[in-house]
Amino acid sequence: MRTAATRAIQFISIGIFLLMTFAISPASAQSAPTVSGADVYQKRCARCHDEGVSRAPARQVLQTMSAGRILRTLDFGLMMAVAYPMKREERVAVANFLGTPGEDAPPAPKNPCAAGVAPLSAASAPGWAGWSPSASNTRFQSADQAGLNMTQVRRLKLKWAYGFAGDVTSFAAPAILDGTLFIGSAGGLVQALDAKTGCVHWTFQANGPVRAAILPVRKGSSYSLVFGDLIGWVYALDAKSGKLSWKKRLEEHEAARLTGSAVSLDGVVFIPAASWEETRSTDPQYECCTFRGSVTALRVRDGSQVWKSYLVDPPQKTGVNGVGVAQWGPSGAPVWSSPTIDLKRGLLYVTTGDNYSVPATSTSDAVIALNLKTGRIVWTQQALANDAYTSACRTKGVNCPSTNGPDYDFGSSALLVRAPNGKEILVAGQKSGLVHAFDPDAKGKLLWETRVGTGGINGGVQWGMASDGQKVYAAVSDVSAVMNTAGPVGGATFDPVKGGGLTALHLENGAKAWFAASHPCDPPKPGCSPGQSAALALIPGVVFSPSLDGHIRAFSTEDGEMVWDFDTATDFSTVNGVPGKGGSIDGAGPVIVDGMVYVNSGYPRNGGMPGNVLLAFGAE
Repeated sequence: MRTAATRAIQFISIGIFLLMTFAISPASAQSAPTVSGADVYQKRCARCHDEGVSRAPARQVLQTMSAGRILRTLDFGLMMAVAYPMKREERVAVANFLGTPGEDAPPAPKNPCAAGVAPLSAASAPGWAGWSPSASNTRFQSADQAGLNMTQVRRLKLKWAYGFAGDVTSFAAPAILDGTLFIGSAGGLVQALDAKTGCVHWTFQANGPVRAAILPVRKGSSYSLVFGDLIGWVYALDAKSGKLSWKKRLEEHEAARLTGSAVSLDGVVFIPAASWEETRSTDPQYECCTFRGSVTALRVRDGSQVWKSYLVDPPQKTGVNGVGVAQWGPSGAPVWSSPTIDLKRGLLYVTTGDNYSVPATSTSDAVIALNLKTGRIVWTQQALANDAYTSACRTKGVNCPSTNGPDYDFGSSALLVRAPNGKEILVAGQKSGLVHAFDPDAKGKLLWETRVGTGGINGGVQWGMASDGQKVYAAVSDVSAVMNTAGPVGGATFDPVKGGGLTALHLENGAKAWFAASHPCDPPKPGCSPGQSAALALIPGVVFSPSLDGHIRAFSTEDGEMVWDFDTATDFSTVNGVPGKGGSIDGAGPVIVDGMVYVNSGYPRNGGMPGNVLLAFGAE
């Protein structure tokens, strides 16, 4: 008969459910001198790992692993849902308490590029740098850059798959420059791949998970790669070698996370900051809340700061919660998405999330214009007032603000686009299910708004719309279950029919041009929803919209007819030899360059299907 330890070892060695295989960074290890790992273990972990709970590795098994391996599992691996309320210092302390010292080496790629194949060797080839091909964040790729037309889209076939070792999610947006694809991973491994074959040029290990799109920025005769991670660090790497040029912690707050991709102008990068604090609040002992959303401008050459703009005032103590723990406010107004550059007006636009505590501010759930040179707030246009919310509200916890939501963030970027009538407008989609158009020449005055979805905590427009200058295209999530933040990763029971949908709106007035209904899960299965949360991507005549059911679909921009469909929720043989599996698609949308379409598959964060692959499609 197998022992509990043997069963645990077998479980953690299967496919994509391997525990994270990268070690704790020295910087992270030094951040928790006052927290007792033994105390954290007794409070958070012992009930499962000391008492033989099914599928939980026994304590003696955990003690054979490295501290870094355990930490990555807490950050964005199998245990991420359980670890959401834990502060960073608690995660580091318990990882050091349980694990063995030292570092696990990153897995050696089984498909290194040949000696004669160098990074950035396809000079002046088409590219997609950062979150969008342009600083206007329309996620529109021109015909020349895309190398695809409607006929070719109908013939798209899988060319190669790349597996992320040890990961259960694949959420980083790829960036492509001169024939090289740069992408991060949930395990914090950043890779440079050949865009046509998937062979590996180099890898770099970051301190934390990397989901933001990597931004190549010209630096002399080469490029720096700038990106952030989910524990608040910003990095600059040499694009050809992958060597670190500099790194710095962007925010002092322990819950800072960098999900929005940087944008750049004249040697300066602009980096938005969001936070884990909304989920920290589920712990009644947490002093909620003190994080302040921000944008920081750094010099590419050395990481030095040009300016920093906070989007709420410094928090003050406002009282205590129901168990006597201090409460603080204002807080929140995080920036989840990539900023938008407006050269004509000298402005940087950001969209913000909700407040985490009272008093609520005018800068939450808003579009905000900042001066590009100084970071000064020029104007604010709020879409919804008094939206203070935390994850504690789902269970009526003591850290739920008195306003209790409704948690209608802006999670996607504002699009700066010229409508057919010649008028430039800012278009932003919200979790409320509304798409708003604002006037950048009138301090963000509302021009029109149109409902495209029901909206909700995990509903409405989530990660990104797209526009071709004729219409704006908005997909919605609207899944029928709330976020899964307190149990096993993935496998939520969603309604297999409700959710999703893609709408095309006329830019001049917001009138609906067409609507393409979502596709029910067939057959229904755990973690499957027809919700369309992921960002869209667009080429002339075709808009691509992935779904939580694992499908990536392409639709005609003329009438919404579906012209291509591929189910990614299956097993894949990968070019790097890592067992690959697809799942739900969420977060980063497709990237389209030089006749290829790239998309990540696997996103269990909100209860969807796990996965660990990057897929590359091309026309036959």
